[in-house]
Amino acid sequence: MIGAAKTNCKEMYMSESFYKTAKELSGLQLSELPGELKSTEHLIYSSPATLSFNSPGAKGFGVKRAGLAVPDSVMLLVSPGCCGRNTSLFRSAPEYRDRFFFQLLDDTDIVTGRHLTKIPQAAEEMLAVLEKKPSAIMICITCVDALLGTDMERVCRKVTEKTGIPAVACYMYALTREKRLPPMAAVRTSVYSLLEKREKRNSRDMNIMGFFTPLMDSSEIYPLMQSIGIKNIRELSRCENFDEYKEMSLANFNLVLNPEARAAAQDMEQRLGIPFIELLRLYRTDKIRNQYRLLGQALGAEIDDSEYFENARKCIGTLKEKYGKLSFSVGEIQNGDPIEMALMLVEEGFEVKEIFATIGELNFRFLKRLAQLSPDTKVYSNLSPTMLHYSEEKVDCYIGADCEYYHPNTPGIDWCDDNQPFGYDGVIKLFERLTEKLGG
Repeated sequence: MIGAAKTNCKEMYMSESFYKTAKELSGLQLSELPGELKSTEHLIYSSPATLSFNSPGAKGFGVKRAGLAVPDSVMLLVSPGCCGRNTSLFRSAPEYRDRFFFQLLDDTDIVTGRHLTKIPQAAEEMLAVLEKKPSAIMICITCVDALLGTDMERVCRKVTEKTGIPAVACYMYALTREKRLPPMAAVRTSVYSLLEKREKRNSRDMNIMGFFTPLMDSSEIYPLMQSIGIKNIRELSRCENFDEYKEMSLANFNLVLNPEARAAAQDMEQRLGIPFIELLRLYRTDKIRNQYRLLGQALGAEIDDSEYFENARKCIGTLKEKYGKLSFSVGEIQNGDPIEMALMLVEEGFEVKEIFATIGELNFRFLKRLAQLSPDTKVYSNLSPTMLHYSEEKVDCYIGADCEYYHPNTPGIDWCDDNQPFGYDGVIKLFERLTEKLGG
């Protein structure tokens, strides 16, 4: 890694930002991607476009905020001051007041690991100042304990013995971002780990997994599932208290809408006997329709989504009729996959001049089709130091909060609200916002 970092430091002195066209990338295997597009092979550049989403104080749902998705839980952040200081931003939000506590590490703690013996005592001190007994103690640790090889399961058992309250570890390990179980996948496993096996009352319960905020209320997934006999649809983010959270154990199946929740769903299948079905968040209407068809087959029912399909097609048609062949810049800080969204736009007759994306196993498959339709589309890595030299591409519109930095005088939408778009409703909301923004 050190050698790679030294070699790729040269990137910062290039006169142009590095990119590859869709055609060039489509001719490679995933393992053959250029080092400039792999964040593990160069210094990471956090521009204003990505800093708030690529830092310990990340906006949206970083590990710390995600760990508190368990209703009525509190968090003890065990870290050096440099890691913990960003969390003070969250404490100003009313919903997180009195839910974050700190155990700061000094140099001796880091060298000797003596802080581990203090965690149970710190948990007791935390409980002493709370007016209400919490449902769980989420113990968030950082790269310090990753390097020390801390056995957090043992530490959590000690905390539970000391306080009588379940303790669960959350791992804020940037070092594992490129591993099999990166931090945001691991924390999803943590927040569902408190569920215990229960006898099912009926066969009409399901959970929606994948996000830390709910789907938009207008999502068609609710009425579609109800139309085939599903009575109770539960989401972690809609649980108002710990008792409602525990009822998620009653589900007959989990519907996983984000690959980062797959490990959590697999754990629930093994521990609780709850199988899962996985869908992708897509914006191509024909693929959305096919997913619902396959979901219906898996559940032994026919899902009639024709009304929602037609409404989505109508919204796309409205934008095309009003503005014709728009050109787009598509970013990755948004509620969607930038490669798949770019492919959707191209298939609908729009032009995508550039994409800012992290390419992985999931979205690499979209590149070949994109290359057939739009071979000259440029693909950049937000985290490459060469982005210091990015030269603005003229486009009509952008999608993604990162694009706003690169195109400050171009109309566009961030498309990264907390509440999550999905399915046809996501397509409808996307095109409605684009139409509204361009009309303004």
